[in-house]
This record gives sequence, structure tokens and C-alpha cells, in this order.
Amino acid sequence: MLKVGIVGSTGYAGNEIVRLLLGHKEVQIEWLVSKSFAGQRYRDIYRNFFELIDKECTADELEKLADSVDIIFTATPQGYLAGVLNDNILKKCKVIDLSADYRIKDVKVYEKWYGIEHRSPELIKQAVYGLTEINRDDVKDTRLLANPGCYTTCSILTAYPLVKEKMIDPGTLVINALSGVSGAGRSGKVANLYCEVNESAKAYGVTTHRHTPEIEEQLGYAYGSELTLTFTPHLVPMNRGILVTETAKLAGSYSADDIRAAYEKYYGKEYFIRVLDDNMCPETRFVEGSNFTDIGFKTDERNGRVVMMGALDNLVKGAAGQAVQNMNVMCGFDEKEGLDVIPMVP
Repeated sequence: MLKVGIVGSTGYAGNEIVRLLLGHKEVQIEWLVSKSFAGQRYRDIYRNFFELIDKECTADELEKLADSVDIIFTATPQGYLAGVLNDNILKKCKVIDLSADYRIKDVKVYEKWYGIEHRSPELIKQAVYGLTEINRDDVKDTRLLANPGCYTTCSILTAYPLVKEKMIDPGTLVINALSGVSGAGRSGKVANLYCEVNESAKAYGVTTHRHTPEIEEQLGYAYGSELTLTFTPHLVPMNRGILVTETAKLAGSYSADDIRAAYEKYYGKEYFIRVLDDNMCPETRFVEGSNFTDIGFKTDERNGRVVMMGALDNLVKGAAGQAVQNMNVMCGFDEKEGLDVIPMVP
């Protein structure tokens, strides 16, 4: 059995990792770290695990705990892992990080957008960006995996084939994204209280959201040169889900069949990416609780543009599910192990 530890286990993403790994036949959870709930039983923090897991949360001693596991998941705020990770830990075990600490290759860009100093920039080069369907071969061989976030996963996957094939002008790419409230994490914030969120929707981080450079960097790799785009996130009153609507100018006279062929070229054999039929648009309710990403598109012949749409569960494919998917690839397991779950409706 593969032994794993989870740091940040009592946040929403950490809780989701626990849920998925309890259904994984190749994994044993050795320890659960929580700064806020050290000494408390996990089943008392999350009652959905009553009689399923009886472990107590431990204090954070990452270097010592690394001796007892093969994989560490860190579902922690930005800056935490960069402040404690070192080569000695990476020699003992593999690390899958759900924060942004190792996603962006240019440390100056990271520090500018996140407003903190990166404390282990020497490790950035060896980290692999864990968008599984795109970087699977690199994921297999890494010891440090930078797991993408929810907005970035949905935004990149939705546009990737058309950017890679140069079928759109990336300089015209505009991404509007909607997120459920769990995307903001479990910590108490006035802006996320029920009365602040219910019966309302709002844009936020307009022109300044910190996922923007990550999306630009990864799509720039696909296109073959640096690019800039417009990304606007919105908060909507639902627990889970990401929905993106992306528009761009077509770079040629491409038909709907041409565009579908591009999507099928890259995703036709990908179990967790479902390219919808022509008459369908993605909906968050049809991916909830699952590791699927649903993608659809519509061509607008009137103005030579294409509308690309994507939906995923922000806590599964947008966080914990993709982390487990990457773990499966890193360890040679069936990629679907622990993740072959049908979306929940309603």
C-alpha cells in the first residue's frame, strides 16, 4: 500500500483528498496535519467520516512526518510549502502541492501577483505543472508536482486545443469564469457569509486576479510564445462548480467540424474530459462530485469568433481529484483509481 500524508487536511480541498483516498484501493492514509485542529479526531471535524476514519489531526512537523510516507499532499495557503520544502524532504517522498507556490516558473511574476517573497525559488525548475491531460509524460517522472487550481484548470483545458492548433488569435481571448463559494476556502470571511453571497452574483479581482499569469503562462507554452488575455472571475451562490465562457477571434475560416476535430485530437481518448454534442452547453450540475471536465463550443459566423465553454467541480478536478489523478500517474496506478465516480444529480 502507498502511504500518504495530507497537510491542510481540514480545508475543503484537504477534506476532498481524504474522501477520494478512502475509496482508493492502493492507498493508506498515515497522518493528517491541521494547524487549526491539532489533537482533534478527524471524524469530529467532518461528520461525514463518522465511523470511517478515526485518526487525530497532528501538528505540522513536515520533515519528521516525511519519513513515514511515500506521498505528501499539501492543501495549504500560498507561501507555506515554499517556506518549509527542501531537497531532503524530496529525497524521502514525493510532494503534490495544491497551492500556487511552484506553478509559475518566473519567480518575479509569482511575487508580483501573490505579494509574497518566494522562499525556495531553487526548487521551481524541478516542479512539473500537473495539468494531467497535457503534461502526463512529465508528471510520471517528477517528485514535485504543482497541482493547478480550479479556475486555471477549467480555463486552460477549455481553450488549449484551439490555442495549440493556432486556430484562434490568443490576443483576443476573453475568459469569464463563475465559481461556487467553496473555491474561496473554509476560513471565515465576511464576504463569503451566507447573507453576503445568497441571492447575488459579483465580479471580483477584475484585471488583477492572481490566476491570470498562470493561465497566460500555460497557454503561452501551447501557442509557442508569450500571450496576454482578459480573465474575469465571478462569485455565484452555489457550493461547488466552475463554469467558464471564453471568446476569441478565429484565426482562419474554420468550421464547427474543424473545431470539433481539434478537440477530439487532444481529448478524444481522455476519460475525464467530455467534449459535448453540438446542441449541448456545459452545466456545473452535470459534473458535481466528479473528476470530469465538460467542454462545449459554438461558432459565431456573424463575427468570425468562437465561444468555448467548460465546467468542472472546483474541489475535484479543480483541486483534490486532479491531485489524486496526478498521484496515480506518478505511481503507475490506473489513472481512474479512486476517481471513477458518476456526477451527482441533483
